[in-house]
Amino acid sequence: MPELADLFPDFATHLVDTSIGKMFARAGGKGPPLLLLHGYPQTHVIWHRVAPVLAQRFSLVVPDLPGYGASAAPPADVDHAPYDKRSMAKAMVEVMQSLGHERFRLAGHDRGGRAAYRLALDHPSRVERLATLDIIPTAEMWRSWDRAMAMKAYHWTFLAQPAPLPEMLIEKAAVAYLEWKLKSWAKTDAFDPRALDHYRAAFCDNAHIHAHCEDYRAGATVDVAHDDADLAAGRTIDCPMLALWGSGGFPSQTSGPLDIWRKWAPKAEGQAIDSGHFLPEENPDATATALLEFFGRA
Repeated sequence: MPELADLFPDFATHLVDTSIGKMFARAGGKGPPLLLLHGYPQTHVIWHRVAPVLAQRFSLVVPDLPGYGASAAPPADVDHAPYDKRSMAKAMVEVMQSLGHERFRLAGHDRGGRAAYRLALDHPSRVERLATLDIIPTAEMWRSWDRAMAMKAYHWTFLAQPAPLPEMLIEKAAVAYLEWKLKSWAKTDAFDPRALDHYRAAFCDNAHIHAHCEDYRAGATVDVAHDDADLAAGRTIDCPMLALWGSGGFPSQTSGPLDIWRKWAPKAEGQAIDSGHFLPEENPDATATALLEFFGRA
């Protein structure tokens, strides 16, 4: 494995103690705090192309989620904690508190988007503005399944299978599996080779492969239960929200991502970005422009 390039050269490195374990984070920039959360099968590195632009206006915190990258990957309990999004959100609040940020703006891509909207629901006083990238709420995603979605998002059911089936199969060809996922979800071949080196290095650890599967097991069980409980209680995301999705991403397969989000976040606005699933890497200019405009409002 080649030496990994520093794709955040002007950012400080932190290992933050949380209730889950040590979380790895990069921090840099100036201005109001903005937390950026990545998704599967990547790490914080997905933000490397938009971070320099956002850092001109915001103090960025860019962590690896629990079980990903250089963050701790503890064993899961019977309810898949700490890889349910409620536990992930709590850990991210602890990271921000440790770095001196009680209230902040928040953006999340993929699994990070699921932790982000859960954070906004569970800790509304913390979040000034919320942006999600290429997701709809977890419960809505499951309800939207048809043949086309099942073929596109097959990993949701594969990774959620009981241990050790998906772990055993992925461990036998981890890099090949990772590269297939990245290629098949992208609209263009837009990945920086240095970023790919980071993803390969982080993905091959067996403890992290297990954590990723637990993330999706939580997504098929307790995360849906938490979403359904919020819907039943009439709880919604009260802060301003921006939903971005790739024109070739997962939400584009649904009946309408913005209409879906407005059931959960009455103030939601949104738009498609010319991209596959990986908006911050495939179309960083349009993604950064949309985030700057939204987060820059008073």
